[in-house]
Amino acid sequence: MSNVAIDLTGVTKLFGNKLVVDGLSFTVASGECFGLLGPNGAGKSTIARMLLGMTRPDAGDIT
Repeated sequence: MSNVAIDLTGVTKLFGNKLVVDGLSFTVASGECFGLLGPNGAGKSTIARMLLGMTRPDAGDIT
């Protein structure tokens, strides 16, 4: 049994020709707390929407 709760590997998202997430990779262990921090327009909401399954990445894997 794995203790990985979230695993992103090479996640990329484009809206039209605008690259908003570029090759993002990170792992969150079960029971671990994490936050998404960054300036306006950095892609935080897009990443959250992909984690929730509301938006699909154009490349990469989310498990």
